Amino acid sequence: MRLILIRHGRTEANEKHLYCGSTDISLSAAGRSELEELRDHSVYPDVSGMRIMTSGKKRCDETLDILFGKMPHETDPDFCEMDFGVFEMRSYDQMKEDPQYIEWISGDNEANVCPGGESGKLMTGRVLRAIEDLLQNGKDTLLVTHGGVIAAVMAWMFPQENRNRYEWQPACGKGYIIDTAEHSWSMIPE
Repeated sequence: MRLILIRHGRTEANEKHLYCGSTDISLSAAGRSELEELRDHSVYPDVSGMRIMTSGKKRCDETLDILFGKMPHETDPDFCEMDFGVFEMRSYDQMKEDPQYIEWISGDNEANVCPGGESGKLMTGRVLRAIEDLLQNGKDTLLVTHGGVIAAVMAWMFPQENRNRYEWQPACGKGYIIDTAEHSWSMIPE
């Protein structure tokens, strides 16, 4: 089975360094242009005949449309980014003196739950349950999703590489092709 994971294009939240997980926002104008440039000058794999999926967030659906054209696809909210709760659409600079934020980023950031949201561990558990179901299906799949989701999947599938979430997270519009039979991966676009 081939599993293709692509991170959505840039959004205003990415540009302004805002926490954005559950907020359903569109790509920014710059994000759209970058994806068009990648599409026109890079080689993305042929996805014809594959199962096509997104998290259902606008930024993922728009990325799919730009890179591969409008096509029928499934959505699964279990592949959504971490819910940052009360920290959604706020930056470090806006919250660096907020006691709730300081408590969240202190200590075990993976285990600490965002007020009104979830923790990294909760998000990872949700994503891995969904990816296991997807892998059991056995059908080649393109999944356009979020950086944290991709990082969680890659860290789980390739623990021997000893990379953390930030090392696995691809740039916007990029991602990985995973060959589950060979237990190997490559970057896309190269």
